[in-house]
Amino acid sequence: MTGSQLKPGWKMVKFGEVVKNANLVERDPETNGVERIVGLEHIDPENLHIRRWNSVADGTSFTRKFVPGQTLFGKRRAYQRKVAYAEFEGICSGDILTFEPKNRKVLLPELLPFICQSDAFFDHALGTSAGSLSPRTSWTALKDFEFPLPPLDEQKRIAEILLAADEAFEYWKTCRAEAENAYRLDIAVRLKAGGRGWEEKPIGQLCSFSNGRGFKSSEWSQSGYPIIRIQNLNGSREFNHFDGELEERWLVRPGQLLYAWAGVKGMSFGPRIWDGPTGGLNQHIFKIEPNSSIGKRWLFEILQLITSEVEKDAHGFKKELVHIRKSWLTEHLIPVPPEEERNNIEKIACQWDKARQAIAVHIDALSELRRSIINTGLSEEALCV
Repeated sequence: MTGSQLKPGWKMVKFGEVVKNANLVERDPETNGVERIVGLEHIDPENLHIRRWNSVADGTSFTRKFVPGQTLFGKRRAYQRKVAYAEFEGICSGDILTFEPKNRKVLLPELLPFICQSDAFFDHALGTSAGSLSPRTSWTALKDFEFPLPPLDEQKRIAEILLAADEAFEYWKTCRAEAENAYRLDIAVRLKAGGRGWEEKPIGQLCSFSNGRGFKSSEWSQSGYPIIRIQNLNGSREFNHFDGELEERWLVRPGQLLYAWAGVKGMSFGPRIWDGPTGGLNQHIFKIEPNSSIGKRWLFEILQLITSEVEKDAHGFKKELVHIRKSWLTEHLIPVPPEEERNNIEKIACQWDKARQAIAVHIDALSELRRSIINTGLSEEALCV
């Protein structure tokens, strides 16, 4: 795209001509009233809103400060598409760049995060990243990114459309969260209701637990079975691979019930029904096989219910990697209803799965619409027709 192809008022600019990397420093955040620490793990892919953070009171070695109105960009592993719009002040990781317009009469702060979310910007970030295991781009490389800049009134129009799309996206995510909470409350009551025919049994009498295999880094390859690690249970589809034979006890197929027994409290632990490709199970995850009379979906729900209680006693040398003992699960006593009630709970759970999927389809459609608006609004609309 060249300047002669642009609509009147639009112009081609380099990112560094209109944006600066603020790079503010705060060496004593607690004394100066800065309370929050944001790392890359707190920024969700393709989500401008920061909903999680750590506390400065817990200590930090980070010194980079960000303030409201800045755009935060994850320079490490740019393919994760981590961009956020700061709505509060805090301290952030050195792998997060802090952008702001050089002149608000040239570039609106509200439009900047959407520019950084565009496919063209991410392509540039990926193309300028260096490193094999943890590739990083840099401000020096990003400031040379060229893009068509609309006049200020057009920036305002595009930003308003994108903010409205983002608001709708966030609304449906809130609906999903509230529906999930309502379901969790209802299912918890049903799982603990008690009554005639109910029995108390240790979980180990209802199913078997087998641990995954300890894959060595020297065994990783570019092909073969994907190695299913804890991060893959939490949504990541980045896999190492194992190009060899696997025993059946380590083989995981779609629909398999698993249980993560190590990691971070409140984040990693708990049951999952695997929805990825057939792969090899890594250590720190149990493969669970219910007895013939026990439904997988009911067992998943009861394991979900007791996880917060079981993980209280998790221990380890680092808070980032604590673990529980197998016996804490197998010996844990749970209320077991008659088969008819278990089947009823499974039906309710499956109905909720369908409702969740319907909401997810709506959210995915809004996400795709927003992405399309970002890319067309900042590229195709710039062209003379």
